[in-house]
Amino acid sequence: MLERIYIEEAIRSADFLLKCIGLKSKADFNRAKDKKINEIIGFSEHFFKILNLFNKKKDFNILECSCGKSYLSFVLNHLFRKAKVDLEPFFFGVDRNKILIDKCNKIKTELSFNNMQFIENNIIDYNTTAPIDAVIALHACDTATDQAIAKGIMLNAKYIVVVPCCQNQIRPQLKQGHSLTALTDFGLLRYRFADILTEALRSQFLRGNGYSVELKEITTSRITPKNLIIIARKKKKESKISLDLYNNLTNSFNVTPTLKELF
Repeated sequence: MLERIYIEEAIRSADFLLKCIGLKSKADFNRAKDKKINEIIGFSEHFFKILNLFNKKKDFNILECSCGKSYLSFVLNHLFRKAKVDLEPFFFGVDRNKILIDKCNKIKTELSFNNMQFIENNIIDYNTTAPIDAVIALHACDTATDQAIAKGIMLNAKYIVVVPCCQNQIRPQLKQGHSLTALTDFGLLRYRFADILTEALRSQFLRGNGYSVELKEITTSRITPKNLIIIARKKKKESKISLDLYNNLTNSFNVTPTLKELF
């Protein structure tokens, strides 16, 4: 397991990497970039913890959904190499933005990261013959997080590790038709409650599909309020698929989440 202090030092000292991917500039300090670095440090800490549970199969295929500029995959790849982790990772990055995908493919060449492939596609439409061990996403906006979770389940990934971003899909559905309307009548409370309900629905959906689930923080809320990470690990023993708890939530609040539509 890589300690946080090691991860932070390994990332912050990687000047060439950070400059290539655009997280370090000539300016002495950039608040937005430092925020992103802190988020990646926190994600990396949790990600390398779960590798201790891996069955040590040598090849380790990682799919980053809605990868964007692929900060996360590039940094994780750097950490795998620097720490000499006893796995051979291959990274797949998928995003609909052709400009960003082309840029990522250019950067991987600059960094000599030959164990990476970036593909222009929708998450749900993307398919691969390679077995995917881990599906990851860092701040995939709104329902893109649901698509990442769905794709992970469809690919039977051993790990699904996602940090959600904005949760806009459930919020407008909470105005009526449930027993807590006295709470959700207030805009700010509805906003906050929708965030909690969305992540509970995602977590129960993963549980219902045979994953053990933990929710943790990747950094302090002072750095970003979007600091929740969902860590799902496929159970070794095949368990009966039961979405009862998930369905109870959807029925109680009269909502139709994207996950339900994707399946």
